[in-house]
Amino acid sequence: MTRHFYFFILIIPNFAIFPVQSTDQTSYLKKYDVVKPQLVHERWRRHADPSHTPDRHADSIAYSVRIDGHERVLHLTKNTHFLSKNFVVLSHDVLEKGKAHTETLENCHYQGHVEGYEDSLVALSTCEGLRGIILIDNNSYGLEPILHSKANEHLLFLLKDSQTEPFVCGLANETSSSEDHSHSADMSMFLRKKRNLPQTKYVELVLVVDNLRFVFKNHDITAVRNEMVQLANLLDTYYKQLNIRIALIGVRIFDKENPFSVEGNPGEVLGKFVQWRKTNLLPQLRHDVGQLIVGRSASYTGGVLGMAFVGAVCSVNNGGGINVFSNNNLQSFSTVIAHELGHNLGMSHDITGCKCDGSCIMAPTAGGSTQFSGCSERDFERLILRGGGTCLRNPPSQDNIITVPRCGNGILESGEECDCGTPQECTNKCCNAATCTLTKGSVCATGSCCENCQINVAGTPCRPSVNPCDLPEFCGGTSPFCPADFYMMEGLPCANNAAFCFEGRCQTFDYQCKQLFGSEATKADDKCFSHINTLGNAFGNCGYSGSTPKPCEVQNAMCGKVQCVFDSNHPPPGAMVSVLQIEGDKITCMNADFNMGPDVPDPAYVKTGSVCAPGKACLNFTCLNSSVLDQSQKCDTQRNCNSNGVCNDKFRCHCNNGWAPPNCDKTGRGGSIDSGPAQIDYSLRDGLLIFFLLVVPILVVLIIILLYIFRRDSFNRCVKCRPSKPQRSTDATNGPSNAQSNVEANGSTTRVSTPQSMTQVQTNVILVSMIFYCSFCQGPGVPRPIPPRQTQVPV
Repeated sequence: MTRHFYFFILIIPNFAIFPVQSTDQTSYLKKYDVVKPQLVHERWRRHADPSHTPDRHADSIAYSVRIDGHERVLHLTKNTHFLSKNFVVLSHDVLEKGKAHTETLENCHYQGHVEGYEDSLVALSTCEGLRGIILIDNNSYGLEPILHSKANEHLLFLLKDSQTEPFVCGLANETSSSEDHSHSADMSMFLRKKRNLPQTKYVELVLVVDNLRFVFKNHDITAVRNEMVQLANLLDTYYKQLNIRIALIGVRIFDKENPFSVEGNPGEVLGKFVQWRKTNLLPQLRHDVGQLIVGRSASYTGGVLGMAFVGAVCSVNNGGGINVFSNNNLQSFSTVIAHELGHNLGMSHDITGCKCDGSCIMAPTAGGSTQFSGCSERDFERLILRGGGTCLRNPPSQDNIITVPRCGNGILESGEECDCGTPQECTNKCCNAATCTLTKGSVCATGSCCENCQINVAGTPCRPSVNPCDLPEFCGGTSPFCPADFYMMEGLPCANNAAFCFEGRCQTFDYQCKQLFGSEATKADDKCFSHINTLGNAFGNCGYSGSTPKPCEVQNAMCGKVQCVFDSNHPPPGAMVSVLQIEGDKITCMNADFNMGPDVPDPAYVKTGSVCAPGKACLNFTCLNSSVLDQSQKCDTQRNCNSNGVCNDKFRCHCNNGWAPPNCDKTGRGGSIDSGPAQIDYSLRDGLLIFFLLVVPILVVLIIILLYIFRRDSFNRCVKCRPSKPQRSTDATNGPSNAQSNVEANGSTTRVSTPQSMTQVQTNVILVSMIFYCSFCQGPGVPRPIPPRQTQVPV
């Protein structure tokens, strides 16, 4: 207590809040304060200028800021996770040829908390002053330096007071988030729940900056880059609430001109962006999701500031979103892109009953919130449980983590064998939390290929196939992590040619109905498609022209809204169900209008790869010849895989059991160089079993036989070589004298015992002696040297 008291005495006399005149920097703020953050040292000394000391980018720092009339201490720790070591900045010229260069950036980005507030969140960058957000007492504040200020002046404002225009992102008839959540649960309960979420997920993000934003930043690539890095740090702070980490892989800048138009309908812009991402960005820079930053001066029609596909985070075709950034208010914009990224992660808009203090990030209309509701948490969990988000399971490579590693942050970094958090948090028996080293005898600590602290053998299944077009993955035997998720090449036929593979799923109508309306849902009669989709209303159309639904042409009716049969008494959340009887009530047609808001495409459209007629498939609301999906020029099952496997989405062969990659032309264990071997190699085990159960017993028998023969032959030779024993008299009277004379005749003084006095031990000794004696016997035919006869000299 004394320590805090001493601190406040120092700070209060030197702290002030100053009014300033409105400038371009404050024109978008309804209300703000001017504060002077002060760097706090170990002994609670102060410096008013954040650049005063060279340790302002230390691993751990603390600042004091006056918030709402009270001094608050911000404890900050450098964020060593969110930025890739091989951070890539790409510019784009007219010919769409990227000029790539890898940059190593100074890490001046921090995360932390407010002293005395367990459930607070702080994300600040100290590169040039302090810029970021502070969440305390259910209020989200923005903090940024005043341009050209020489007195270390900063703007402090509530994010809800920084919107220049309303962010309409959802149903037109939805109530405001403040009304929905005014009686929600305490934030601390939600933040503690994150500890119960599944294993930490990692989003590898690429930010794409359009030419309008580049021009807005005065054609300064460095300024754009730094702004995006700060943005990623804010996003990482928000998503830590859900046990999700954001890793910025790179920034792509359109420094010449946009390769596609960003004007018009936001849905069309989103479609163009994800198509460009698939064709141009992904081949250059592998990542999980991309977000386009559009520098428009105003929102799209209806106040739309962003749009994204729901649950498309790992999708090659739809893994992206668009976001309008028209000013320099990075803190407010970060909540917009966090909202759209949330859609990519499977989160829908918050509705009445979602628990969150104040407004939430996934509220239909933006309110500057930095919090996620329990509904968003459940939506993300549902995505994972349904098999989505497979690309989020493995952490980034240790080589892609920058700055000095910090043991105890839960992130496996360079120089660490494991990191299970602090000693108080860690429950992993394989990891020493105090030193971030593996415990004795442990080879690994985490990963789906790590079991009982040991890496599973190659061929152990780690991710099963969940669909006819999905491919299983297997442990490689050297890494504790399962390989990335791979699936069959798009355009391959499936379900007995009733559909085609698309994004790892066999796109039958039944499958699509079950995904939307539950396991009991099935495809409706074809007449439902031709009747309803030609109406051009919310329940039957082939897309929108502006805000008007477009009726399908008859030949394209199977490619509009999917028509199903399901239990209308249990409609999916957020959907309006239509039930229509046609042909005299003989045919029931059911559909749903999800209307998830102008920022979210309706998920109830027929998917690409659906068969719309014999030999034809749906693509962009059009029924085309299925050859448009053919990719055999990149990989052909017969030509490349010798008909012993299938092509995967990397255009490499996944071999059947018994055949070896890469071309499936030799015997092997199946699988691919991407998914791992499909069978465990038991050759070593089988070899050892054969050796110990067959070879070893035979060797033992042979040794026993040889020993028997050797001992028998040695005994016979020993008997032959043994000299004859002297004849002993049986006469009781003459026996002793005759024996004595024989001994003297041979010159020996050894006393010979009679057989009757021998014990069993003596017998064994004699046998052993015979064996030793036998070893000196010479074989037949070899003359024995005869010692010279000694002449006895008479005494």
